[in-house]
Amino acid sequence: MNENRSNFTSKIGFILAAAGSAVGLGNIWRFPYLVAKYGGGTFLLCYIILAITFGFTLMVAEIALGRKTGLSAIGAFKKLDKRFGFLGVLAAVVPIIILPYYSVIGGWVIKYFATFVTGGTKAAAGDDYFTTFIGGVRSPILWFALFVVFTAVVVILGVEKGIETVSKFLMPVLVVLTIGISIYVLTMDGAIEGLKYYIMPHMSDFSVKTLLAAMGQLFYSMSLAMGIMITYGSYMKKSTSLEGSVRQIEIFDTGIAFFAGLMIVPAVFIFSGGDQSALSAGPGLMFITLPKVFASMPMGGFVGTVFFILVFFAAVTSAISLMETIVSILMDRFKWKRKFTCIIVVIYVLLMGIPSSLGFGVWDFIQPIGMSILDFWDFLSNSVLMPIVALFTCIFVGFFIKPKTIIEEASAEGAAFKSKKLFTVMIKWIAPILLVLILISSVMNALGIMSL
Repeated sequence: MNENRSNFTSKIGFILAAAGSAVGLGNIWRFPYLVAKYGGGTFLLCYIILAITFGFTLMVAEIALGRKTGLSAIGAFKKLDKRFGFLGVLAAVVPIIILPYYSVIGGWVIKYFATFVTGGTKAAAGDDYFTTFIGGVRSPILWFALFVVFTAVVVILGVEKGIETVSKFLMPVLVVLTIGISIYVLTMDGAIEGLKYYIMPHMSDFSVKTLLAAMGQLFYSMSLAMGIMITYGSYMKKSTSLEGSVRQIEIFDTGIAFFAGLMIVPAVFIFSGGDQSALSAGPGLMFITLPKVFASMPMGGFVGTVFFILVFFAAVTSAISLMETIVSILMDRFKWKRKFTCIIVVIYVLLMGIPSSLGFGVWDFIQPIGMSILDFWDFLSNSVLMPIVALFTCIFVGFFIKPKTIIEEASAEGAAFKSKKLFTVMIKWIAPILLVLILISSVMNALGIMSL
């Protein structure tokens, strides 16, 4: 392991930083949307089961690979088996694709926060407010650039002064805000019906599609198969319990997703009169429907402001981890200084993010496989590359370096690894089968062969 490499100063610093990576926009708007679309409590139950089995297995493997080698994704796979050097490159491509378009959405979040904090609650609730904004040129690009610069400043400060310090502050605040708004929503008239729909599973709603959708959300939500956890693992001290840390990261991530659903699903359920179609708007759920909800609430301007602070915290912690992963890869590969590397990455993100920003306006005629530019990059990264990276990671660990390599790393310095049998069975057999299924279904769905 590289002894000169930066490290998280404490276990809680690592856990909060890794949890900050996992908790992002996927938890706040994507999770509630999928819960609504795939049967409420049924989807929730599937997601929780997958998180503590499949998600746990992949996260343990990735963090252990990073800690064992002391390298980011590209170097980690190559060091353990040169034949799998390609896998590190493939994993590195994922955050490189995601960060530009993710930052565009981050810019939207800052815009809405600014709107609410300046008293624009009624304006934000207008039917055309969101589409007019994203269809513009200067405004969405300026907000996008602001989000990128803010993210870069934290990354430039490094692991201890930047990522760890910010995460130690943002993650607890994020938890408090999410729980607070959830409680507020549940006190509203009509919330109980939405609550029942959200938490009560009905097996009649279960299907293979529900299972695959929950698994796809797991990638997005837990920052798996994109080199992030390998990078964070490379900063993790040997004395820190790997298994315990992963379990606590899962609790943070799943808890935030649960409370996000708890504050959004019943709220929209109330104002739509139980019409589930109002919950299936994807990003529109947050940027179109919720402002209407806030505008109808007492103190709606204040609640909306707090909500978009929460969403900004979630978005920026994930963006930090994406940027840090890219910066770490470039620093390992070219031996560049952190500040210089960050500047290069910022320039790249700005240039690559502009097409995604303009894809809803002046460049909306560009439709790769029938998708907007932003949706296409999202599909390519989350539905194609991430399952492929995860599948090869399972093959790599299960049949080449063997599960015992990861188990030994998880048991470093006498630490107990209680889930050895679960890890071995999942990494060798169950996870690969599920990954092949989700990859096939995602591609067929995108090509219109089937519909999830």
